[in-house]
Amino acid sequence: MRIFLASFAVKTFTRVIFPAQVPQNKLYPRTALILLTALNLLNYVDRSVLFAVQPMVQDEFRLSNAQVGYLTSAFLIFYMIAAPVAGPLADRYSRKLIIALGGIFWSALTLLTAVTHNYTELLIRHTLVGVGEATFVTIAPTFVADLFPEEKRGRVLGVFYLAIPVGTAAGYILGGKLSLHHGWRFPFYVAAMSEPERGRFDSLKETAERGTLLGLARNPAFWTVTLGMAAMTFALGGIQVWMPTFLSRVRGYSLKSANEIFGTIVVVDGLIASLAGGWLGDRLLPRMRGSYYFVSAVSMALGVPVMIVALFSGGQAMIAGIWAAAFLLLVNTAPLNAALINSVGAHIRATAIAVNIFIFHLLGDVPSPSLMGYIADRHSLQTAFILPVIAMAVSSAILFYGMRFAPPVRSQAPLSVESAAE
Repeated sequence: MRIFLASFAVKTFTRVIFPAQVPQNKLYPRTALILLTALNLLNYVDRSVLFAVQPMVQDEFRLSNAQVGYLTSAFLIFYMIAAPVAGPLADRYSRKLIIALGGIFWSALTLLTAVTHNYTELLIRHTLVGVGEATFVTIAPTFVADLFPEEKRGRVLGVFYLAIPVGTAAGYILGGKLSLHHGWRFPFYVAAMSEPERGRFDSLKETAERGTLLGLARNPAFWTVTLGMAAMTFALGGIQVWMPTFLSRVRGYSLKSANEIFGTIVVVDGLIASLAGGWLGDRLLPRMRGSYYFVSAVSMALGVPVMIVALFSGGQAMIAGIWAAAFLLLVNTAPLNAALINSVGAHIRATAIAVNIFIFHLLGDVPSPSLMGYIADRHSLQTAFILPVIAMAVSSAILFYGMRFAPPVRSQAPLSVESAAE
């Protein structure tokens, strides 16, 4: 039932983005996109449920803010360590097989939450789920990129990454509602493709810089998008872990209301922002080769003053600030991932994504929850939110600089989905 609902929602959006009527025997790209997006949705539901029930976990296990922040950091440490292993394997072997095995692994581990009765068990469960999820998140974007033409990558990835806001919000809402009646463990329960040719729609040749591991080390297009994503992920990771707790403990909302408010903001903003960011990046690409970097750099810059309003005001001004800040953060997902995919050749793409994942988690949402928890223990949670604001400004500066290194993707007449399927 969950996969059916997720698939139905994604299918609706793909019809909006790709409205052409397609013969039944040429539906494969859309079908694969729907299935992969549905899996990605369940992935992010599982991740965010913990954030929704965080205060209840703290109370039961008597945890400090730093300890509960470390649960997310530990998950991401193992996640980013597993990614560089999964990436090279996917560049050599069947991507669909690795995706399937990883999905089975992390889904089974999610059910182990039922027998989690102390902090150590919860920590072990969380770290192992990170290993399983890394196999999917590293490889699936390369699969999606080979299904559609280059000039549609922003929009296609916008659909695929709808899973981030929708899954995250679903985790908050499910966690907030179900935990009240069944305890914090219960929400975790709720939580046949052919392989496309690698790089079939790539217009750029695989030079030494774009197509080899040694070249990756000196590829400025790759490094600027990776470091820009790291700073953005630092901000986003800290906000999504601590915002419901901030609303509950600092602003006086009930935990249920805090999760519903933040969950609603994330899902509504995310639906619009993910599609809008990809569409805008594609739209500007024929006129500006650095369009994906530009869209993200501008949104991060605009997000800084908006986030300050959200943190240091109350009432309706605070809620409006959170709405705007979340939109400006989430609009980056599709363009930054399109920029990442375009920065390297198809035959090292999974490895490059694995390196990207390792670095942006190492510098981003691995340290941010723990650092924010540390500052909150010694000062205040409101003071801790200064860190994401600084990270947003740093991300914007890096991405503006990275525009000059964007590869010149060939401008083509738009191809139909029928062409993509042939």
